[in-house]
Amino acid sequence: MVGRLPEETIVKQVKLKVKNLEAMTDFYTKMIGLVLLNKTENTTFLGAQASSETMMILEELIDPIVKNNTTGLYHTAFLLPSRKDLGNSLVWLLQNNNEIGAADHGYSEAIYLTDPEGNGIEIYRDKPKTEWDIRANGEIIGVTEELDGDAVVAVSDGQWLGLVPGSRIGHVHLQVADLAVTEKFYEQLGFSLKSNFGGRAKFFAAGDYHHHIGTNTWNSRNDALISENQLGLAWYTFQLPSKEALDALLDRLNEQAIAYVYENEQLTIQDPNGMQIKFEY
Repeated sequence: MVGRLPEETIVKQVKLKVKNLEAMTDFYTKMIGLVLLNKTENTTFLGAQASSETMMILEELIDPIVKNNTTGLYHTAFLLPSRKDLGNSLVWLLQNNNEIGAADHGYSEAIYLTDPEGNGIEIYRDKPKTEWDIRANGEIIGVTEELDGDAVVAVSDGQWLGLVPGSRIGHVHLQVADLAVTEKFYEQLGFSLKSNFGGRAKFFAAGDYHHHIGTNTWNSRNDALISENQLGLAWYTFQLPSKEALDALLDRLNEQAIAYVYENEQLTIQDPNGMQIKFEY
């Protein structure tokens, strides 16, 4: 049996390749609430309020390829600590005339929007685990129902202060070409399937979280793979709790003959959909 990734595994960073660095940085700081931590000529490094850790990296490409019908990012999901924080974000986005969607997923409440270059964004809060629909086999059932926006706004204090301390990337959701191939790959890495949503989307997690990775073929079934100089997702990073956990993952990759690059205690793998995943501790 393939070993499993530790419960403490989290998504640490997402890097996007962008066309207009200034406009994208402005959006992620002013609308989403990230803080500019550092800036070079063609790259910005963004984090949550009161944190020095980079959560998102934006890199401006010269003469990028613009393709819509490929694999790639569906959305980056920012996890907030509380329902009040979600309410504050919802009020802020509405006050600034952002076009948004929203849903209650049973285990979470979520707001959806897109950035100026079409990358999807989710901002959400998890409900207490006692309210999740967790089955005996470990499956965690999600739903897509109307968000009670009035109730979420009612707990807001109207004091939006950006992506508050304690916020992080909760999961990434990907557009993939083949769900069966994708499932095999993530299970080889040590993630477990948490939900098979209508045969067109699958959700994977380390431990008993509802999902760290979402995958779907809603718009990308059998599409071409994302290319290196294409706008959108560059890579995403998982943080493992220890060097021992990283060494165990390396052992699994070697046993299953999965190609990787290991440099400076960071592991890089390319998934079957052309996207890069990094692991560190």
